[in-house]
Amino acid sequence: MKSIVLYPLRCNGCKECETVCSVRRTGLNDPARSCIRIGKTDETEGFYLPVLCFQCSDAPCLNVCPAEAIFRDNGGKVVIRYDRCIGCSMCLVACPFGAMGFDEELGRAFKCDLCEGSPECVRVCEPRALLYLETNEIGPLQGLSCARKFLTADRGGAGFS
Repeated sequence: MKSIVLYPLRCNGCKECETVCSVRRTGLNDPARSCIRIGKTDETEGFYLPVLCFQCSDAPCLNVCPAEAIFRDNGGKVVIRYDRCIGCSMCLVACPFGAMGFDEELGRAFKCDLCEGSPECVRVCEPRALLYLETNEIGPLQGLSCARKFLTADRGGAGFS
């Protein structure tokens, strides 16, 4: 299975990934409807951090969904059956990364579906802060490294916006 790998120190905050995701999903340039969001730990000295679904092996969103709308497909991706989503938002609360979104207009949760195997966000990411790699190509400490950088910045009182 392939997954999107983050290199936050390469991210320049251009938000092209947000734009292309939103347009692909909805036809609108609306960052609130993007499956990827770019936050910054501090407005002056912080770094940008892309936030998106990590396709967790033990996905909390999947485990808490009372409608069983979230499932793992044959390829191993965590996906949503939108016709089954009841809009309870339990998956949003359960996701430890804040990667789930909620479409107020449609009354349902949404998340990254990896653009069915060809993530647009990766394609438009000029600084290569996002890469789409086989899971066996991902260094075991990559996710831990990203988390440590974020937590270190956050402990300094910088926060995340």
